[in-house]
Amino acid sequence: MCGIAGLSCLPGKAPDQAALERMSAAIFHRGPDGEGRLDLTGAALRHRRLSIVDIAGGTQPFRVGNAALIANGEIYNDPDIRSTFPADRFQTRSDCEPPLHLWLRDGTGYTHELRGMYAIAAVENEQGQHEMLLSRDPFGIKPLYIAEYEGGIAFASEAQALLAGGFGVRRVRSKARNELLQLQFTTGQKTVFPGIRRLLPGETLRIVDGRIVESRRRHALQEATETIPADLTDEQALRRLDAALTDSVHAHLRADVPLGLFLSGGIDSSAILAAAHKLGLPRPMTWTARFDTGKADESTDAAALAASVGADHHVLTVTEAMVWSHLPAIVACMDDPAADYAIIPTWFLAQEARKDVTVILSGEGGDELFAGYGRYRRAMKPWWRGGRGPWRSGTFGRCVPGQGRQWRAGLAAMELSQRLTGLPAVQALDIAEWLPNDLLLKLDRCLMAHSAEGRTPLLDPVVAKAVWSLPDHFKVRDGYGKWLLRRWLQDALPQAKPFAPKQGFTVPVGPWIEKQSQRLGPLVAQQSCIQDVMAPQNVERIFSTATQRGHALQAWTLLFYALWFRHHVEGIPADGDVFETLSRAR
Repeated sequence: MCGIAGLSCLPGKAPDQAALERMSAAIFHRGPDGEGRLDLTGAALRHRRLSIVDIAGGTQPFRVGNAALIANGEIYNDPDIRSTFPADRFQTRSDCEPPLHLWLRDGTGYTHELRGMYAIAAVENEQGQHEMLLSRDPFGIKPLYIAEYEGGIAFASEAQALLAGGFGVRRVRSKARNELLQLQFTTGQKTVFPGIRRLLPGETLRIVDGRIVESRRRHALQEATETIPADLTDEQALRRLDAALTDSVHAHLRADVPLGLFLSGGIDSSAILAAAHKLGLPRPMTWTARFDTGKADESTDAAALAASVGADHHVLTVTEAMVWSHLPAIVACMDDPAADYAIIPTWFLAQEARKDVTVILSGEGGDELFAGYGRYRRAMKPWWRGGRGPWRSGTFGRCVPGQGRQWRAGLAAMELSQRLTGLPAVQALDIAEWLPNDLLLKLDRCLMAHSAEGRTPLLDPVVAKAVWSLPDHFKVRDGYGKWLLRRWLQDALPQAKPFAPKQGFTVPVGPWIEKQSQRLGPLVAQQSCIQDVMAPQNVERIFSTATQRGHALQAWTLLFYALWFRHHVEGIPADGDVFETLSRAR
């Protein structure tokens, strides 16, 4: 697990060494264990290493002749790939070395052999010309960004590294801003910053001498699609799921450093714990967050569940004072903005867990693959029974001037391209946009801010193939989403009580904000970025009524955007508390 950056230059152009140094420094937190460098006539690679596998020998770049590769990620089928090559072909035990040999053997389609999470950059010099490949895993677990500039193409694991290198513009695209305010994330290729775009999940770019000449994609759900027997029984579906979960968690437990689990008390993290326990993981280390304000608290259930398997369990209480003190730093790590208030507990949990482990397993992807969200059940109903499609209402409705319905254009375009109907269409939309551009982005940035690796065993091709094509009644039944996963958990770890009512897990941003509204509301209202979209009196009204239905999310979104804009556009350091950060002069 690491950070990567580099340049592919046009003919006659040389890599800008000062820009490379700034990019590498900007992603130091992603890999504090070492830096790898490769400088060629027209290309350069930079690698920041967080040592997970082959600690002593896995230094990057990996090289074979004129070819080299750097990677940020984990390749879980590393043993299988190695078995297809002569044993003496490999120089290290690192799971990220085999992709180099696959590329040299199979060409641009090499990623079809990879099972894992990854962002990869590979380069080869041949007869005065260089070819570079940039690749991202099919679910978009690991990030990768590019910027085309007058001298060629720059890439990096984080958008802020490209900005630090002088690539892209520290401005905000209005369409992306409107998406962010209404959805809490932004869709598609383009980021909020002009000139910087994401590689899409599963995308591979082929670049020759600083110009993109080919783009191809792996589609996670297309690869997971298969014909399911019409008479598949519950028991057969359970055996299918059991084999896939066991296989995936076994692969995700592989590491040469200590690892642990985030345990919320919900179905997804409980299922990962159950599979790890089944595999004999001795005394797993687990972490749960709770808050000093608010009623929703599953920490007691999580602690009981952890005790049932003999886990070394830790409960972290996140206080209001902690939030006001650290929120600017939390928001600053979200350079590609996602205003998901779950960044708060995720950041604090990562900070705490990193004292003991380097790798953390998490349950992202369970709701999307197994159909856990209430919006999925609503979408399955006919309109006359209250059915409706997802993401129809924005956070602010019509309260933000001039937006209309344009904020939904990215989602609408994806819906048209999916060519699916019913429940799979709603799931596919979330997997294409919400998952990589909010949930996985949050996990990556909040953990990597503390130099910790997040792994997501439920987002694995083996698991996806086992469940994606199952009929709807295996996903939603008797009013329960994630029915099959619940039913499996009932057998695997009944202490999880998978069919019992859940209290839910929410961050009490409304009470926190309203308590500080007289001080906080005017500070947010006076920010130039907020005045571009809302009158100051409306901002202060929202903050003073932040515990009212809908206002908590509105107030949080405005606060997030104000803090984010201060740091990533105006350049204000994130080393003070919320009030100091919002008060500082530029």
